[in-house]
Amino acid sequence: MYVCICHAVTDHQIHDAVDGGVQDLGQLGEVCGAGTNCGRCREMVQELIDRHLAEAVSYAA
Repeated sequence: MYVCICHAVTDHQIHDAVDGGVQDLGQLGEVCGAGTNCGRCREMVQELIDRHLAEAVSYAA
């Protein structure tokens, strides 16, 4: 699903970026531009980052 329409960023791209080391919205913006234009997606993007990081921690435990 597209999360950031301005930069055509999908939830899968966000997950891949987190798997690659991205840990916050600022870093993600540098990688793919998500959240850097109109800003409407920032809350959803941050939720996806947080959720994916939490899943990664629970799998590691």
